[in-house]
Amino acid sequence: MVTGAGSGIGRKTALTLLRAGYSVVLAGRRREPLESALIEAGPAGSRALVAPADVTNPASVRELFALTHEKFSRLDVLFNNAGVNVPSVLLEDLTFEQWKSVLDTNLTGAFLCTQEAFKLMKHQQPRGGRIINNGSISAQVPRPNSAPYTAAKHAMTGLTKSTALDGRKYDIACGQIDIGNAATEMTDKMKAGVLQADGSMAAEPTMDPDHVARAVLYMASLPLDANVAFLTIMATKMPYVGRG
Repeated sequence: MVTGAGSGIGRKTALTLLRAGYSVVLAGRRREPLESALIEAGPAGSRALVAPADVTNPASVRELFALTHEKFSRLDVLFNNAGVNVPSVLLEDLTFEQWKSVLDTNLTGAFLCTQEAFKLMKHQQPRGGRIINNGSISAQVPRPNSAPYTAAKHAMTGLTKSTALDGRKYDIACGQIDIGNAATEMTDKMKAGVLQADGSMAAEPTMDPDHVARAVLYMASLPLDANVAFLTIMATKMPYVGRG
C-alpha cells in the first residue's frame, strides 16, 4: 500500500512497485489521479487496487485497510507517504488551521495507517510485514518558516522508532526514508530560489524522484530479518551537508 499515490513520490513509488511485480493499493484523497496512475502502469495495473481515502479520518482509514484485506487477504508493505505543507510563513503568523492540517495529515495520518497495518500484519500467515515512513530531510533539520512541517517530520522519526520497537514481537519491521529535493510539484519553487537559513534566496538542485522510488523498492524487498532503519537520499549538491 502506498498513501499519497496520486502524485509525486507516491505515484513514482507505486508504479515502480507494480513494475517490480508487487500488487499495490494506491491510496489518496482524489480518485482521478489514482486512476491516471493506474493507466500509466499499463498491464501491471491489473495487480492494483485504486482506493480513495482520507488518512486524517479514522473511519476512512479503517475502510481502506478492510478493502485491502478483502482484495488481497494480506498486507506486506505499507509506505506512509501522504503529506501536505502550507506556504512559508513566520512562526508567529501561523494559523491554528494551518498547523493542524499539516500535523493531521503528515503525522496522525501515518499513525492511523500504522495502527491498522499492525492489526492486519500481526494476524496474517505468514505473520509480519514492513512499514516505511516518508520522513524528509525536514525530519533532521528545518527550513526557515516551516514549523508545522518540521515538527511533523521530527515526530515521524519518533513514530518510526516506536513502530520498529513495538513491531518486533509481531515480525513487523519499520524504517524511514528521508528525502531531499526530489523533483516533484512540491519542489518546483526551488528552481526560482527559496529562503535559506542565512536569510538569502538561492535556487537549489533537485534529483529525479525515480531514485527515491528505487530506494523504497530496495527497502521493501528485504527479508523481515533485515531492516533499513533510516536512509537519506538527496540531491548531491543541495544545501544540507556541512554549513550549506
